Amino acid sequence: MLKLDRYLLGDFVQSFLATLIVLLVVSVGGVLVDILGNIADGRLPAKLLFSQLGLQFIVYMPLILPLALMLGLLLAIARLYRDSEMAVITAIGVGPKRLLKPLLLLVLPVIAVVGACSLWLGPWAQRTAEQMIQDANRSVLMAGLEPGRFTPLPNGGVVYVASISPDGSQLGRVFLQRQKEDRLEVVSAASGRMYFEGARQRFLELDDGHQLEGPAAGALDYRLATFARNDVALPDGSEARKSDDPELMPTTALFGDKRPEAQAQLHRRLAPPLIALAFALLTVPLGRSSPRQQRYGRMMLALLAYMVGTNMMFIGSGWIANGQIPSALGLWWLTLPLLALAIWMYARDGRMARPKGARA
Repeated sequence: MLKLDRYLLGDFVQSFLATLIVLLVVSVGGVLVDILGNIADGRLPAKLLFSQLGLQFIVYMPLILPLALMLGLLLAIARLYRDSEMAVITAIGVGPKRLLKPLLLLVLPVIAVVGACSLWLGPWAQRTAEQMIQDANRSVLMAGLEPGRFTPLPNGGVVYVASISPDGSQLGRVFLQRQKEDRLEVVSAASGRMYFEGARQRFLELDDGHQLEGPAAGALDYRLATFARNDVALPDGSEARKSDDPELMPTTALFGDKRPEAQAQLHRRLAPPLIALAFALLTVPLGRSSPRQQRYGRMMLALLAYMVGTNMMFIGSGWIANGQIPSALGLWWLTLPLLALAIWMYARDGRMARPKGARA
């Protein structure tokens, strides 16, 4: 590899990694807010916070990596023009087309990662996250109950469990205190377990215990009862998704699925690598600037183009799922013209304009 290629490649990689780190830091806030909201609502156990955060980042990588690649390359190429390094490189006979080799040395591996995340790792992460949530919602240990600890209930009150079986199915020596309107209720039971009604409703069954009920204001109207079974509602778990949900299916299974939703999901997974390649090629002509031109002038234009292209990908997927456009057309009407435009602009970059009035 020539020294010039190593220099340009190092500059491109450094700018890309810096941009990627910034975007990941910005993105973690939005993903974390969604996960914490599910935890606060009781749909997601708190112990799955970091595992769900990591899996969700894999799902969003096909959107983050192309943006980081485009912005990073734009920053690097704009710096070359600002510091007059591109003028020196052009003076020694190296034009914009010569940048293709160091550019592809970075772009192709990133596109391979985008394709892997979009076609394989992203669906795997969604299936794994869904399975972890469903398994956790069916476990007392993951539902928020821990031995030797007072746990608040969603409808008010607190529950205490002295012991939990290793598999998390049986409880020993349960204490429960809650308030219903102006009545205070205290329940103790020798044992208990968790059971389900439907896909989301969870209940705590208490067996062989006593229930003491009285006024919260301090009057003497108390009632003592002995029960064989008493049920307490726990927070509803997240709704289970079907195994034939296109978002959870492997990409290979989508090729043989003729449903419009499956075809829409297939084209949505195929589009990110092509869009990433197109915007990466567009960075060279868009990064060109004159000595007195603002450095970040065209960066806003490139960011707007990326947002429009990404939104059109989601809108087009919705059109396919709703049957508004045929599945055979897919998203090729978006990716192929965008890729052709990028190749055409890259090929014409740096050409001298013909003088007006010049004869052929």
